[in-house]
Order: sequence, then structure tokens, then C-alpha cells
Amino acid sequence: MRKFLAFTAAAIAAAILSGCGYNDLQRQDEQVKAAWSEVINQYQRRADLVPNLVNTVKGYAAQEERVLTEVTRARATVGSIQATPELINDPQAFARFQAAQAQLSSALSRLLVVAEAYPQLKSDQNFRDLQAQLEGTENRITVARNRYIKAVQDYNITVRSFPSNLTAKMFGYEVKPNFSVDNEKAIATPPKVDFSAPPAQPH
Repeated sequence: MRKFLAFTAAAIAAAILSGCGYNDLQRQDEQVKAAWSEVINQYQRRADLVPNLVNTVKGYAAQEERVLTEVTRARATVGSIQATPELINDPQAFARFQAAQAQLSSALSRLLVVAEAYPQLKSDQNFRDLQAQLEGTENRITVARNRYIKAVQDYNITVRSFPSNLTAKMFGYEVKPNFSVDNEKAIATPPKVDFSAPPAQPH
């Protein structure tokens, strides 16, 4: 009889939790984690390209020390942030991560602009290979970020909606931070990495 009562109580509890959004919270939380892992993978792929890119540019444009240093420092800043799963539950840590990635994006854009002035660099096969890899990676970053944004949006709606918000409070589920910048469209657009155009002639 006790086993039957325990089973019945468990079944009732499961039905209540399911009806209050517990299963949705579990599923969406896992989706957010998976989407975040893909974002990190793509950002890491970009960071891994930086040393070779910097060294290749340095071989033709060592005098561009300031820009090369900016890229190297920005990569170091990105590498110093531990992008653990816990980071996506900490708005301040998430903001620092986002700022570091934006800094690296900006530094890379300046480096690519500098490269326009060096025809020999633009024709270097290694540089062209890195260019193609960077372009592909930036596109993957955009896709991964968009998937993460959608996953967090769905999760946050569940956390805030009644009656699942009661379940969220009971089990400690909180709203997660999401990507938000002053110019989201500009940040999400991959840097221009087409070096087929001729360099501008000095006046």
C-alpha cells in the first residue's frame, strides 16, 4: 500500500511540475547551454586564427606595430576570460565577455583595413587562406550568436511567464543575459575581408 501511495504521489508531483513548465525549463536551459557552446567554439576558432594572421601581416607590414599590438592585446583579453557555462548566468561576466569579443572584432577590422595598403601582402597565399578562414568563421559566429539569442529568448519567456515563473523561482531558474549592443546589426555583420579590390592611390 505504501508503495502504491508513494508511486501515486510521485505521479501527481510529476504532473504538477510538467504542467507548471518544469520540463520546458529543463529543455530550454539545455538548449541555451548547447547554443552557448557553439558560440564559444566559433569565437575560439577566430582567436586561433589571430597569431598566424598577425605574423603574416608583420612579414610585410612590420611598421604597423600599433595595429598589430592592438590585435594581440585584444586576443589576450579574450583569452583571459573563462567562458564557463556559469558565465551565461552572470550578467556582469557576460558583459565583460561581450566587450572583449567586440574589442577583438574592432581590432581585426582595423588590421584588415591596414592590409589594403600592401599589395604583396594581399597576394600572399597564406594571407589569402587566412582571409577565407576568417570570413567563414565570422559567418559562423553570426549564425551561432543568432541561435543563442533565440534560445535565450525562449528560455527567458518561460522563466517570466505564469505559471512557469513560479516553478522557475522554486528551482532557482533566473533570466539569462543576452547579446545586446548599441549597434547589434553592425557587430553581427562580418568584417569585410575581400582584398581583390586595388589599394587606394595616395593623393
